[in-house]
Amino acid sequence: MSQIQNTIAVIGSGPAGCTAAIYASRGGAKVDMYLGSQPGGQLTTTTIIENFPGFIDGIDGSELMQNMQKQAQRFGTEIVSGDIIDIEIDKTNQKPVFILKTIAGAKSYDAVIISSGARAKYLGLPNEQKLVGNGVHTCATCDGFFYRKKTIAVVGGGDTAMEEANHLTHFADKLYLIHRRDEFRASDIMRKRVIENPKVELILNTVVEEIVGEEFLEKLILKNIKTNETSELKIDGLFVAIGHAPNTDFVKGKLDMDEIGYLRPTIGQMTSVEGIFTCGDVDDTHYRQAITAAGEGCKAAMDSLNWLDGVK
Repeated sequence: MSQIQNTIAVIGSGPAGCTAAIYASRGGAKVDMYLGSQPGGQLTTTTIIENFPGFIDGIDGSELMQNMQKQAQRFGTEIVSGDIIDIEIDKTNQKPVFILKTIAGAKSYDAVIISSGARAKYLGLPNEQKLVGNGVHTCATCDGFFYRKKTIAVVGGGDTAMEEANHLTHFADKLYLIHRRDEFRASDIMRKRVIENPKVELILNTVVEEIVGEEFLEKLILKNIKTNETSELKIDGLFVAIGHAPNTDFVKGKLDMDEIGYLRPTIGQMTSVEGIFTCGDVDDTHYRQAITAAGEGCKAAMDSLNWLDGVK
């Protein structure tokens, strides 16, 4: 009698999801990978990625994700369009069954890997999304290298903004730190490290009113919220550092997560519910890199396969 093949759903198609699908499919499971609302994840909003191992001259973000998806398909992964809107757990039998719901319907799986990622928060200005990757960025580690000896600005006042600004001072000749208040939420050590840097100039009580540029960022229109005065700031790059939001609304109240919504792994990459695993930016509040997400995707797939072997 032939052995029944285990089924695994991978929710999300960024570096974590694709790597999880590659390992799970190659490990013998029948895998469906749900693309989500942003197929390929945040890397598709970047241009050249220079810090992913194996690409000497760098690689376009969209091209990298297309290659990873094709590699997963090579081992049998099925690609499914759409978002997961809910997960139900059927515990009527000894082995739980996970029912994933989309607008189109529902399907059952033996295990689930959540790699739905996180989305960077933006300012919400009209020209902002048009210039993402062309002067507007949300990741200093990813894109800071392109601004060597340039003039740039960081928007934000928390630890994320300070971490981004501190990293960017290694490249830029001049950095403006723009914050809507005159006090920072950031920890003292992070704040002092940045504001005492001679490359940094503070622009406080100020918001970005407009991002100007056709194909590339040219300048910012700033507004002082105390005086209502506006001014122009010519810069080469803008890094928006006002935080990230994990894509976990569909499992709120069902899995353990922190106050922001990031999933909390327990043993390895397993979540608070046995049979549901997590990987990538959906649980990573610190690194948020393609390579660390891929590494977690590998671990989540291996953990899920080992768990399935144990519950047969």
